[in-house]
Amino acid sequence: MTLPDVAERLNLSIVKVHQLIKDGSLLSVRRDGVLRVPGELIANDTVLKHLPGVLTLLHDAGYNDEEALRWLFTEDDTLPGTPAAALGGDLAREVKRRAQALAF
Repeated sequence: MTLPDVAERLNLSIVKVHQLIKDGSLLSVRRDGVLRVPGELIANDTVLKHLPGVLTLLHDAGYNDEEALRWLFTEDDTLPGTPAAALGGDLAREVKRRAQALAF
């Protein structure tokens, strides 16, 4: 999703969306010169509840935004699915535990 689309979906100003990204509460990557946010990281009209904590853990483990994105969207049969998809359900704590373990 482009940042204006994210702002509309979250009912926020574009400045607030930029602030969420700057604060590490939301992940964006540049594709074709445009900053984008994976739509799966937004549930209804809010950022996934556990996403900011997982992003902090991944950054603390030395992951940059591209690497964090890759980790969040790599299929994991033990979850099942991707960590990003699991953040929206009952396995969110397991995803946080796994992200925390990456730092060690």
